[in-house]
Amino acid sequence: MSSLSLAVRDSATMLRRNLLHARRYPSLTLNLLLTPVMLLLLFVYIFGDTMSMGIGGGGPDRARYIAYIVPGLLLMTIGSTVVGTAISVSNDMTEGIIARFRTMAIHRGSVIVGHVIGSVLQSILSVVVVGTVGVAIGFRSTGATVLDWFAAFGLLVLFALSLTWIAVGMGLISPNAEAASNNAMPLILLPLLSSAFVPLHSMPGWFQPIAQYQPFTPAIETLRGLLLGTEIGNNGWLAIAWAVGLTVLGYFWAKAKFNQDPQR
Repeated sequence: MSSLSLAVRDSATMLRRNLLHARRYPSLTLNLLLTPVMLLLLFVYIFGDTMSMGIGGGGPDRARYIAYIVPGLLLMTIGSTVVGTAISVSNDMTEGIIARFRTMAIHRGSVIVGHVIGSVLQSILSVVVVGTVGVAIGFRSTGATVLDWFAAFGLLVLFALSLTWIAVGMGLISPNAEAASNNAMPLILLPLLSSAFVPLHSMPGWFQPIAQYQPFTPAIETLRGLLLGTEIGNNGWLAIAWAVGLTVLGYFWAKAKFNQDPQR
């Protein structure tokens, strides 16, 4: 059997292990998933009328705000879900199972690959759940073609992959699960500091560059453009550049850290 076949086989085994672990202990995933769902319901039904006045179009319009907020919440859902990946990786590193895996005849990188693929699958499933809630409360895509939907899905998968690699790196540098959760918290906080809930022009002038040039804002604006027909501009290229850059950074960071200290 070739080395590639061994890597694929072992990675598939580790993926199955992680999915079984997530199925047996769903509380962490559910807790992380509830954050964007609760924010969606809170901002729509409690703040929706007021917040909708800040995005233009005249007076209060809850339906308009639902359309505005859902794309941002989909990206925030990915950030919330991958926090569980950081915690899971940290648990593996601190509970001794990695030391046992290192003594076995398995592909060295399959442990991390299993975590990454499993996290991406969970992120997309979480996005589907939050998107379903959004549709149930009134979100409707306006004028999006089949190609737009495929592009939106590809963008979500790409961002899930990039944030997962960053979360894996955070899990590898964390001494315990609590630290991993704290280290990964920016993945939840950054969407709050983006254009997910209010437009950039409504923010204080000194804060607008911070919100504009972080990873989530270009991705959110691109997703809005694909699903709602708004102007994308250069946000599409910025979103792809951020996603690819974070993927490469996270991959080499996680690889270096995983190979650095086998006796952790």
